[in-house]
Amino acid sequence: MMTLDFPVGYHALHRTKIIEYQLNRWHSLGYARLEDIQEAGRQIRDFNDWKRVMTLLAETAVSERRWVNAAFYFRAAEFFVLPSDSDKGILYDRFSDLFYNKAFAGEPFERHQVPYGGTFLPALHIPAARRSAKGSIVIHGGFDSFIEEWYSCATFFATNGYDVVMFEGPGQGAALKKHGLPLTHEWEKPVKAVLDYFRLDNVTLLGISMGGWMCFRAAAFEPRITRVIASSIAFDYMQIPPLPIQFLARILLRFPRLMDRVAVLKMKADYQERWGISNLMYITKNPSPTGASEVLLRFNGSNQHPELVNQDVLILTGAEDHFIPLKMHYLQVDALENARSVTARIFTRETQAQNHCQIGNIGLALGVMLDWIEKKSQE
Repeated sequence: MMTLDFPVGYHALHRTKIIEYQLNRWHSLGYARLEDIQEAGRQIRDFNDWKRVMTLLAETAVSERRWVNAAFYFRAAEFFVLPSDSDKGILYDRFSDLFYNKAFAGEPFERHQVPYGGTFLPALHIPAARRSAKGSIVIHGGFDSFIEEWYSCATFFATNGYDVVMFEGPGQGAALKKHGLPLTHEWEKPVKAVLDYFRLDNVTLLGISMGGWMCFRAAAFEPRITRVIASSIAFDYMQIPPLPIQFLARILLRFPRLMDRVAVLKMKADYQERWGISNLMYITKNPSPTGASEVLLRFNGSNQHPELVNQDVLILTGAEDHFIPLKMHYLQVDALENARSVTARIFTRETQAQNHCQIGNIGLALGVMLDWIEKKSQE
């Protein structure tokens, strides 16, 4: 089984935070060379340069038969492409083809299509690298993630003796692009389908990014989940902005036509706004900014039902997460009043894991997860 190294360090690569984060992301997960993302950071002036620079990196890696780099540079290139751009689908297909047919061809995983809602959820099963598995871990990402992004994390657990299943739920990867499933906050439904299909019980559920919210929603309704790990949670998406912005948003939501007009003006004025709003509409399959926002706002504390979570819980948070303010960590911990146990870890700059999903020191985060799973499994 191929394992990848998790380099330590969150690097200053670009003046725009979200661009800097995306460059760090692929390096930290073990898929990108530092010299490549450093060069990309020098060449990318703004979002308009992103696709060209990352695609060139990918094509160069293809010519040099660096298949892992090539696959994930195409994935990176796709990330900031607007849904209206035909290249978005092309780049996704290039990534998927290289991932399965070059980068990880011959690896000991099985691809599955889990029946769900009249169509399918993509899933990968990575068997434990030992005759008798210690247990089962189910992994999913969040908002717009792809199943393949977490392969390096899955092989970490598999080499440490765990049977791993990864899946894409509605709104993610091929579940959205190939099977037409829009984002839903009712995450217990795809989790149930996965547990049923693989006949799993007594599992550890790991949710990453928005998946940190989703895994608690699933745990609230699914007794086959015994342990829950959430990396970089947002307890309530309406509470992320400062109070004045929350107040303004609540007013605008009462006037959807006005809110749509404001959104269109923001999209015309700024590429990041255009990408962010367009991406939300794309993932929710909702044609209006207001309608898409209403889907996102269902990811709140009430709908999560934290009072029903009675499992062992581990929460990992970056102290300098540029997406989710630290206040969300404390709101989530306080809400889990009936959990069997809650272990909460905040990573700081000293460990290089201070950002979203511990990008900068993935190895440290995975080590914390593994130690916790083994400890809780023995109690």
